[in-house]
Amino acid sequence: MMYLKLFFAFFKIGLFTIGGGYAMIPFIWQELLNGGYMTTAEITDLIAVSGIAPGAFAVNAATFTGMKLHSVAGAVVCTLGIVSPSFIITTFVALFFFNVNKKPGVQSALYGIRPAVLALILFATYKIAQEAFYVSGADFPLDIVSVAMFGAAFALMLIFKKISPILIILGAGIVGAVFLR
Repeated sequence: MMYLKLFFAFFKIGLFTIGGGYAMIPFIWQELLNGGYMTTAEITDLIAVSGIAPGAFAVNAATFTGMKLHSVAGAVVCTLGIVSPSFIITTFVALFFFNVNKKPGVQSALYGIRPAVLALILFATYKIAQEAFYVSGADFPLDIVSVAMFGAAFALMLIFKKISPILIILGAGIVGAVFLR
């Protein structure tokens, strides 16, 4: 029964996510937190690791969640749950999309979806920032070091537009390991 619940939780996430992996963060957050599967801190870590690991964000998040909760069997169930809707919908859409994608109604719908996807991504950014920058129980609850690291990484990406995200992540990891023990 627990495997079936996990499968359908991730099936629902996969079914209702439009706009790619990061747009599904609010859905993952809601399902895992409200389902009692993980804490806010665990979800934040899950999102960070899923984002830097090779492969699709959604598959990584589902696999890591399943592995944490129920080992390899849980990883398989959650991964199948997240990819099943995409497989079904993509197969169906591929049959018809190329015949209708130039129609004005379809173009208008796609145009209208873009701002909603951006809102989902910004909401996910807000939730991650809350967890990353807040220090519980401190006199000054804003983690200045984390804010400074964010600012430095963001500035590097703006200044050096072609800098590899891998270098940013590795650099932040090294700074964290050396200075934040």
